[in-house]
Amino acid sequence: MDRINHSNGVQPRRKVVQGVMFGLFRVSAAINGAALLLVVYFLVARGWRAINWTFLTQPPIDSMTKGGILPCIVGTLCLSVGAILVALPIGVASAIYLNEYARPGRVVRIIRLGINNLAGVPSVVFGLFGLAFFVVYLNMGVSIVAGALTLGALTLPVIIGSTEEALRAVPDTYREASLGLGATKWQTIYRVVLPTALPGILTGTILGISRAAGETAPIMFTAAVFYTPSLPASIFDEIMALPYHIYVLATAGTEIEATRPLQYGTALVLIVLVLGLNLIAIVYRSRLRRKR
Repeated sequence: MDRINHSNGVQPRRKVVQGVMFGLFRVSAAINGAALLLVVYFLVARGWRAINWTFLTQPPIDSMTKGGILPCIVGTLCLSVGAILVALPIGVASAIYLNEYARPGRVVRIIRLGINNLAGVPSVVFGLFGLAFFVVYLNMGVSIVAGALTLGALTLPVIIGSTEEALRAVPDTYREASLGLGATKWQTIYRVVLPTALPGILTGTILGISRAAGETAPIMFTAAVFYTPSLPASIFDEIMALPYHIYVLATAGTEIEATRPLQYGTALVLIVLVLGLNLIAIVYRSRLRRKR
């Protein structure tokens, strides 16, 4: 009888605790959503007047107080796509090795510890690394390839971590069934494990694109320049980029107050560009999930 009364008393307390925790989660999500809407509203309210066809298709003119941001848009796209082309295959291959081939032990723990530490390193450190290694030591100069490699190194820990989690989520029964039918380990990984884990891998790719497109410190040392009106002709050309252009207009421009609408307009374009890249990846991921 006492046990029944005790269990009846515990159950309501669990429901209360659960309700309180769920309420905190909902409040946290609402705060994050409200903050995002506030930032977007702030940029739209102050930047939409600057956006027109000339702004999107022309280079800056008159000491960057007029004209557009076409070289910045092209430069940001080049750096973002280049960073993903560098980081995605290396990150996926590293995650496959760590999760599928490497034997658990001290070496693997040290590697994972290093990856986790790299994920928390400030972006300016990656910028200094890119400057010292890619720009100076490898003699690439300030260029698209140096910036893409630096951003690739920056996003690599995120992609490795998310890919490992996606691979761990694949049930072992899938692997055992494939191996039982006579497939090799690589065939099992390539034809069974990777297709099943691909939506999770794309999640890491989305995060990597978002981080690569919005970083300023790494590219200001390796790829971006104050001003260049021409579009890049090769991967060894220097470029303009939206994050660095915003920084220049807001801190180092000749007429900072006069360019205030351009600053907000450029920031708004950057958000829309990142959202567009993410949306493409999200739609593709959703289609993959529906096919499963």
